[in-house]
Amino acid sequence: MSSRLARRTGIAGGIRYLLLALFAVPWVLVPLWLLVVNSFKTERAAADLTLGLPEEWRLLENYAAVFADGNYLTGLRNSLLVAIPTIAAVLILGAMAAWAYARSRSMTLQSLYYLSALSILLPPAVIPTIFVLTTLGIDGSLAGYALMMIGTKMGLFVFLATGFVKGIPMEIEESAAIDGASRVRTFFQILLPLLRPVMFVGAVLLIIAVWNDLFFAQLLLRGPDNATLPVALFSFASASMNIIRWNEVFAHVVLSSLPLVIVYIIAQRQVLAGLTEGGVKG
Repeated sequence: MSSRLARRTGIAGGIRYLLLALFAVPWVLVPLWLLVVNSFKTERAAADLTLGLPEEWRLLENYAAVFADGNYLTGLRNSLLVAIPTIAAVLILGAMAAWAYARSRSMTLQSLYYLSALSILLPPAVIPTIFVLTTLGIDGSLAGYALMMIGTKMGLFVFLATGFVKGIPMEIEESAAIDGASRVRTFFQILLPLLRPVMFVGAVLLIIAVWNDLFFAQLLLRGPDNATLPVALFSFASASMNIIRWNEVFAHVVLSSLPLVIVYIIAQRQVLAGLTEGGVKG
């Protein structure tokens, strides 16, 4: 009886994986293959957007053009300068705010929490943001853009982390207080390690949103020296609007996505564990 049940479970699992594979082929594998294989072709062959292998390989020429004309290294540097401090600030400051919101019964803090959560739904106000950055003298700079990203992405992480903190027993913090731990030590040595799953979830969401942002980067950054990778890619593709060199544009897209792929390969176990555990506890 048990072997029959195991056989049925195995068949159901096989069907489920087959359906997932059939879904992944047209939505994931085909676009990815189309992108990569056309980045190796000549300009005329890439314009046809076929799935076939190139008859004439132009790997070195296409990718060298991205470095020479695509402002790639400057864009990579600027994206790192924006993404790393933005993600670090949102995770640390957001965790602090979530701890306060989750543990306090103050009406003021509760009102601030709901105001933070409301920012998830409301789009950022572009004109007031530019006015504030201009007043501070950082309009058009990477610092101003990073501050805007920190402010706009904070609400989502605070919302996720507050629900997570509410699930952590108060007795842990009370025991630390009895042992003489300060509030700062309790946060960094006790609470922050417990928040690791939701911080991985937040980090994944943030790195995707910050790294791929084009709309606000175009509005708030000035000049090619401040361009992030999406802006550098857009400028590279727009520079030859009459005749778009799709082979070089595809090569630029591959190189722009490469840092995210490397991060995923290195941290895939932690990311998947964090997504799973965060989804269960959150």
